[in-house]
Amino acid sequence: GVHVIYGLLGLKTHAKTTLIVRKEGDQLRRYVHIATGNYNPETSAAYTDLGLLTADEKIGADVTDLFNFLTVYTRPERFNDLLVAPITLRDRMRELIEREIEHAKNGRPARIVAKLNRLADGDMVNLLYDASRAGVGIDLIIRGICTLRPGIEGISGNIRVRSVVGGLLEHSRVYCFANGGDSEILIGSSDWMPRNLDRRVEVLTPVKDPMLRKYLIDNYLEKY
Repeated sequence: GVHVIYGLLGLKTHAKTTLIVRKEGDQLRRYVHIATGNYNPETSAAYTDLGLLTADEKIGADVTDLFNFLTVYTRPERFNDLLVAPITLRDRMRELIEREIEHAKNGRPARIVAKLNRLADGDMVNLLYDASRAGVGIDLIIRGICTLRPGIEGISGNIRVRSVVGGLLEHSRVYCFANGGDSEILIGSSDWMPRNLDRRVEVLTPVKDPMLRKYLIDNYLEKY
C-alpha cells in the first residue's frame, strides 16, 4: 500500500526530510523531521549528524510544498523558511553572504561560520572572498575538498579553514550568519558544491529555538 516516488528526472533527491500529518481533534497537524544525514541504519552508526523535529507551521507548509514538487504536482517559486535546491538555495545563500558584507561595511557584527563536507563551488568561493575583503570574519570547518585558499592578504585574509578528523565521520552541515547581532543558523543536507546547489533536491532549515541555536554554536561551530 506504500506509494513510492522515484524522484524528478535529472535531479538526485538528496534532502533528508520526513513529513507526518496527524489528525488532532478537528484539526490536522504537521510534524517534520529534517536531517543532515541519511536515513540509513549503517551510516548512522558511523557518522555524526543532526536532525530537527518540529511542528512549526511555516516549515510544515514548506515541506508539504516540497513533497508536491517531488511528486510533480507543482513547482513552488518560493518557500516561507526552507532553502530548497535547485529552486531557492543558491540565490538565498548569495543573499545571506551579501547581507554579511553590508553589515561589515556599516560597522555591524558580521561573521560567517560554516561546517560542511565540501566547498568547491566557484560562485560561493568568490562570494566568500568578497566578504573577506569587506571585513567579514569567516571560519570554515570543511571535512574534505576545499577549493578556497585562506589567509591570502587582500583576498582571503579574514578566512580560516580547518578540518576535523575523529573516530566518526563528520557529516553534519551547519551554517551560521551573524546578521548584525541577530544570528541566523541553518542545518540540512547541502554542501557548497555545484551538484548540491544546482543538480540535486536539497533542503536547509533555519533553527529558531534559542536553546538549540546556542547548542549548535557551542558544540558544532565554536568548539573547534
